[in-house]
Amino acid sequence: MKISTRQRALAGVALTGAAMLLLSGCGAAPEKSEGSGEKKNFLACAVSDEGSWNDKSFNEAAMGGLIKAKDELGIKLSDAESHSTEDFDTNLTAMVNAGCDITFAVGFDLIGPVNATAKANPELNFVSVDGYSEGNDNLKPVEYASDQSSYLAGYLAAAYSKTKVIGTYAGLNVPAVTIFMDGYYYGAKAWEKETGTPITVVGYDPANKDAGDYVGNFADSGKAKSISAGQLEKGADVIYPVAGGLFSATSEAIKESGKDAVFIGVDKDIAVTSPEYADQVLVSVEKRMTDAVYDVIKETLDKGFNSEPYLGTLANKGTVLSSFHKFEDKVSPEIVASLKKIEEGIIDGSIDPLK
Repeated sequence: MKISTRQRALAGVALTGAAMLLLSGCGAAPEKSEGSGEKKNFLACAVSDEGSWNDKSFNEAAMGGLIKAKDELGIKLSDAESHSTEDFDTNLTAMVNAGCDITFAVGFDLIGPVNATAKANPELNFVSVDGYSEGNDNLKPVEYASDQSSYLAGYLAAAYSKTKVIGTYAGLNVPAVTIFMDGYYYGAKAWEKETGTPITVVGYDPANKDAGDYVGNFADSGKAKSISAGQLEKGADVIYPVAGGLFSATSEAIKESGKDAVFIGVDKDIAVTSPEYADQVLVSVEKRMTDAVYDVIKETLDKGFNSEPYLGTLANKGTVLSSFHKFEDKVSPEIVASLKKIEEGIIDGSIDPLK
């Protein structure tokens, strides 16, 4: 199976409920937990990206799908938590040794390792969450059109901003991540074109991606805070951190600046999953990984495994703009109507979120 260039570009995160840890650390054979019901012998497994399952972002969202499947479908679970990239191969091997019926590899950093593992074990089934297949018929990619929901976020950010300066930064400069920033940039510029009011986007320009603001990883909160502070100094009053849980560093920078600024969450509905930040979260760009993981397990149980890519879009609600929560009364009905119209245009193809 071949994956298109666009599908490869869509693979990734931005890396982002309490999760159930059935294996802490790596290398040891994973423990198994009994489910209930007729599917109790089905074993679904997962290997995390760097960080914990309760990272309030990417890993946690994926694990949520396995927990939902355990609770509702009565399957068994096993998992391996990766504390560094060096753990990936060991953890995937542990899943192979456990005889998992399906193994989810969470995050674009695992694309290479999970493809290699799938190739070496053609009798087993694998899923690359935010990844792609390198021609393995036993590997299913779960991808997201994050440019679509980010376009909506960029339009909203431009409309909401009082300074008409908005910012964004990312964990890494890779297509899987910068696609969020592309959509955000073009959404803001769509608002500019519509209203005739200039909007400045600091931290990223699709025409010169290498000059953007990048942390270099998804763990350096000090650098994320410094980048956020720099964007605030340039006048940004809305910041979009495409960097998993590093939104906490942006929150801290906003508080210390004393400025009337907000940020946009990524992957999960941050105002709900991390309510302590709700006063600063204008909106979140959700990638509904919990639903996707659950759906893949259910489909495999009902119909058998297939390696056709799953693509989360605005149309199938695989990626969406969250509710405004505490900002409901600060987003005008006119903007809400515009966002709905834009969403319809993206779905019917009349609006390209990458232009």
